[in-house]
Amino acid sequence: MNRAILVVFVTLLVVLAGCAGGTEGAEDTIDDSQSVGDAIDVVDLNVADVSPDEEYVTLENTADESVDLSGFELRDREGGQVDGGLSPFSFPSEFVLEPEETVTITTGEGDSTDNKLYWGYNVNIWRGNGDVVRLVDTNGQVVLEHAYGDIDLDESDGDVEDENGGENDDVNESPVDGELEIHHIDVGQGDSTLIITPANETILIDSGDWRQDGSEVIAYLEAQGINRIDHLVATHADADHIGGHAAVIEHFETTGGGVGAAYDSGVPSDSATYGNYLDTVDEYGVDFLLVESGDKLPIEGDVSAQVMNPPAGDAGSDVNDNSIVLVFEFGDFQYLAPGDVDTGVEQRLIDEWGSDLEGDVYKAGHHGSSTSSSEALIDTVDPETAIISSAYDSQYGHPNDEVLERFAERDIETYWT
Repeated sequence: MNRAILVVFVTLLVVLAGCAGGTEGAEDTIDDSQSVGDAIDVVDLNVADVSPDEEYVTLENTADESVDLSGFELRDREGGQVDGGLSPFSFPSEFVLEPEETVTITTGEGDSTDNKLYWGYNVNIWRGNGDVVRLVDTNGQVVLEHAYGDIDLDESDGDVEDENGGENDDVNESPVDGELEIHHIDVGQGDSTLIITPANETILIDSGDWRQDGSEVIAYLEAQGINRIDHLVATHADADHIGGHAAVIEHFETTGGGVGAAYDSGVPSDSATYGNYLDTVDEYGVDFLLVESGDKLPIEGDVSAQVMNPPAGDAGSDVNDNSIVLVFEFGDFQYLAPGDVDTGVEQRLIDEWGSDLEGDVYKAGHHGSSTSSSEALIDTVDPETAIISSAYDSQYGHPNDEVLERFAERDIETYWT
């Protein structure tokens, strides 16, 4: 297992809301979707037995007026989701193709120009034995289809069979714009996760063990060019989760853009680490907010962060069981971060939230301990990927073999910081 810091990049459909930006309303510019489709032709392809840097599709504007392609997408017969992980090509904002001009979209990487754009992948998009080039508008409607090779348009309608034999219509994906980044930081026997939204809001969930005093987390954040933490979450008061909170607040308040708000479960600890954290919040005047089930973090744009725990009202004094449990949603993608809750709380979450717990990526509760990640929770979440944050030589035996076996039995791809 690679012990390097794991970064999970979640790339979903790019669908820009509305039509052209700066070109809207410009004279002699076609921006009606169907008219754009009528004006554009596929005039060249190079897709058979070539490298991604040589694979391309060339489009031409055959109309007498400029064509506004802002936010339009190119897709193959499976919606651009090659190998289940690549998103369709989206034309840049304010991209206008003049009459009789061509634009070439190359699969590989390179520096874009007015007439040459790059998809940015190192694997082939188009199939050499036959495929469909589709031009799709900002509402997901197909306005142009160009088939080649051994394929029948009547049999290729954009619906892709899933593993269960059902169909997924790619044009019905939730419209989201941009990329959500989830960084699981290696802090040894502790926990720290950085989330960066498409709007460049930053959420730091926990900050590692007290022995590091935030040093590893701060170094990682600086390496990522992070200058501000908009949302600082303490899932609970254990020193292996909030060990760097005081240092992170002081660092960004004195040398960076500050900390927007700190979120807490409201269940305190008598440890010096927790006391230092609260003292630093007071010293720098950081907004301090207690959250409970039903709340949401105030994140802008297409990302939502639902609080599912601690329960509303008096939930007792157990620090772990009152961990802040968060579900992040971005389009059709969900990520569950359950803190250190045990199997009893997991069952209550199942009873209260049910299918809302379903997610693509699951950060294993309590560092992969046997007290968490019950079969009932894993079957409810049904993740494709699990992330475990613990030391390689954990003194607590994390991750537990039983938990790893549960993941393996369900073919859940598992990573360990």
